[in-house]
Amino acid sequence: MNKAEILIIDDEPQIRKLLEITLESNDYAVRLAENAKQGLQMAANHPPELILLDLGLPDKSGHELLKELRQWYSKGIIILSVIDNEEDIVKALDNGATDYLTKPFRSAELLARIRAALRRTATLESVSVASFGDLSIDYAARTVKLNEEVLKLTNTEYNLLALFMKNEGRVLTHQFILKEIWGVAYQTETQYLRVFIGTLRKKIEADFHRPKHLITISGVGYRFE
Repeated sequence: MNKAEILIIDDEPQIRKLLEITLESNDYAVRLAENAKQGLQMAANHPPELILLDLGLPDKSGHELLKELRQWYSKGIIILSVIDNEEDIVKALDNGATDYLTKPFRSAELLARIRAALRRTATLESVSVASFGDLSIDYAARTVKLNEEVLKLTNTEYNLLALFMKNEGRVLTHQFILKEIWGVAYQTETQYLRVFIGTLRKKIEADFHRPKHLITISGVGYRFE
């Protein structure tokens, strides 16, 4: 049994019912909210393990609700929306969305995104050592190993890789990464980030021309797998 509780905030009854059936058949506990006010109250009264959030809510923009939730809620928030333009996707990710899935979506893909988001939460809340295939990280010792060999990383390279590993499966925008690692003054320095991604790939990828860990999301940012 998964037993993880998922809060669905969506104003479409058909979508709520579809999600409820899909998730409960995969052993998740489900709670339903039809607007932003109800969703915020339910999340605050009993924080779920994950939130599925629609952007087109009747009483408030989903972007606004996302920012409100991120003031105190640190677990996964996956956006489910009919809006598929790059501007809204980047805005949601910058505001703290864990992932973004466009409607209509396939149930198998949604379940895979949910599993990735829950794994990320578990990693953040578990012991200080985490493994991702041939890579492992010890957050307490600030060391990274590739096939059991300690990598020689600069302080910035370590901070960058640790940020990716803590957000495994999540798309991080250029602006988000630059702000987290170098500060708000560097949020437009995408070329600066590209250089560090290149050096990091040379250290962790078997073939940095065909990366399997640090994946480029064209026009948006990067995702660690």
